[in-house]
Amino acid sequence: LDELRARLVGMIATPATRIAQIVNAPAASVARVIGAYARKDEAA
Repeated sequence: LDELRARLVGMIATPATRIAQIVNAPAASVARVIGAYARKDEAA
């Protein structure tokens, strides 16, 4: 029963983690671009 429960939790958690990564990816990209512009302005 414990093994079955662990498998079920794993099956539910994996897609949720992937969704969170997909949602967070655009925000991380925007943050990197803003950081790059800030560093570029500091260097100039």
